[in-house]
Amino acid sequence: MDTKQATVEATMRLAAVIPVVIIDDVKAAVPMARALVAGGIPAIEVTLRTPAALDAIRAIAQEVEGAMIGVGTVLGDKDLKAAEAAGARFAVSPGVSPRLLDAADDSSLPLLPGAATASEAMTLLERGYRFLKFFPAVPAGGPKLLGAWASPLPQIRFCPTGGISLSNAVDFLSLPNVLCVGGSWLTPADKLKAGDWAGVELLAREAAALRA
Repeated sequence: MDTKQATVEATMRLAAVIPVVIIDDVKAAVPMARALVAGGIPAIEVTLRTPAALDAIRAIAQEVEGAMIGVGTVLGDKDLKAAEAAGARFAVSPGVSPRLLDAADDSSLPLLPGAATASEAMTLLERGYRFLKFFPAVPAGGPKLLGAWASPLPQIRFCPTGGISLSNAVDFLSLPNVLCVGGSWLTPADKLKAGDWAGVELLAREAAALRA
């Protein structure tokens, strides 16, 4: 667990934003990932929400130098195994269940599990997780709620995701218990469909500058 937690922490510290990607066409995966890396965003979460997701992860893992490719929307053991076989280097879940945590214990793939309440965060801390996804960040209470957890839960660092954009990301990044945020605004569907990789790189550069 210590090794996997160290990998998650290192991934969260790579850049201010981890893009949350929904990809429909595997042909877009490699140029999209190259644009993100060129813009200073190396950690990429491809969600398991489309049939192209695993092939996209595999292509990025094999062809994009400098990419730290991860898998999102992981719900159980089958997802973890399939993602690891495809070359994912970390996994993200929207929430947690006892079965998912047991599967993660048996997997070599580091997990960034989701929590939306203090009780969920405490439960994950008991299982050895010190790095969590706060989801859905804005609907669940936003920066005020997450900031309120900093004092009673000082051991935990978060990646808030859900409802975050360039305009409100800094509200989360300024919190002492936030290492990065997750967001889908770096890879909008229209740019992926149009192959606007220069536009994706520009969005990545804007996001990378948030840490500075």
